[in-house]
Amino acid sequence: MDGVLVQNMSFKVGQTLTITGVPKADSTNFSINIGHSAEDIALHMNPRFDAHGDQRTVVCNSFQGGSWCEEMRESSFPFNQNENFQIKITFTNEEFLVTLPDGSQIHFPNRPGAEKYKYMHFDGQVKIHGIEVK
Repeated sequence: MDGVLVQNMSFKVGQTLTITGVPKADSTNFSINIGHSAEDIALHMNPRFDAHGDQRTVVCNSFQGGSWCEEMRESSFPFNQNENFQIKITFTNEEFLVTLPDGSQIHFPNRPGAEKYKYMHFDGQVKIHGIEVK
């Protein structure tokens, strides 16, 4: 498994996860995964510069029971290669509220409905500088 894996940091309802990083100069896409395990992902967030047929699109999804669920696409794309970003994620029993670097927000359903997630995986052509939960 590539990327950055965090497994012992609890992320609970009402807390905010702040991620800072920078997409690499030749980045096609990167992903942020939050859930219980690699097989049970509540939030998969995939900013795509040019990948899987998408250009400058943020795709969100969840992975449950061995398959991907319904994708949600976001038109706002405040990411640039080689440029620092900060993403804030807060969640409730109902949804994940993702605040993008330009202040725009994505409301993504908390499909498993859990109150706590312990698995975070950051993958793709990105350097993660900071991960903070508070």
